[in-house]
Amino acid sequence: MTDATPDLDDGSTIEIPRVVDELVVVDELLALDGKQILELGCGRAEKTRAIAAAGRDRSIVALEVDETQHEHNLKIDDLPNVRFGFGGAEAIPAADASFDVVLMFKSLHHVPMAAMDSALREIARVLRPGGLAYVAEPLFRGAFNDVLRLFHDESRVRRAAFDAIVGAVSGGLLESVSQTFFRAPLRFADFAEFERLVIGTTHTRHELSAETHERVRAAFARHLDAGGARFEQPIRVDLLRRPA
Repeated sequence: MTDATPDLDDGSTIEIPRVVDELVVVDELLALDGKQILELGCGRAEKTRAIAAAGRDRSIVALEVDETQHEHNLKIDDLPNVRFGFGGAEAIPAADASFDVVLMFKSLHHVPMAAMDSALREIARVLRPGGLAYVAEPLFRGAFNDVLRLFHDESRVRRAAFDAIVGAVSGGLLESVSQTFFRAPLRFADFAEFERLVIGTTHTRHELSAETHERVRAAFARHLDAGGARFEQPIRVDLLRRPA
């Protein structure tokens, strides 16, 4: 919690009983039909695809800062209402007041810490007055995090992301509409899939020693059964609004 904005909670200690797919939360919080949408850090464009295919009259600009993944995204040719672009949240290549909604799915903490405040200023800039920013961030807790932190401790960047949101709200740049907490189900068929999708992700270079690799494998194996490994990742969603 913070004295400046006591209505904002970082989610580090509260109970989070709800387990739900994030796209359900998106549908509950946002009316996306007929909207101009910007997604920052679209990754493999899985959520981009789902959102673009649902509803009607949705126009999406999906930006990615990882060059390797961006090249893959440019090969997607079956989403006519999506335009893939290269760029980061701290310098959005778009005009002022261009979008009704900005989406960030676990991407704010990937922005360089020194640029997080700039990223939120950019989000406010490209939003139309009254427009909404959906900022989802993983919490530094839970079984999946316990495996991840063995080789990639994100405690400082996740804290910095929350502090940047607090600063944007307390400074009047953006208004806090609501906070939503839930646990998102994650499933990996086996350690090889975890290794490919998480350890081998192209946006962050992970070089594990043999000892660390074995520790990660052992920790992952504790969650593995005949159906694969299942996790429930705690997520905080800050719904923010550009003042009218």
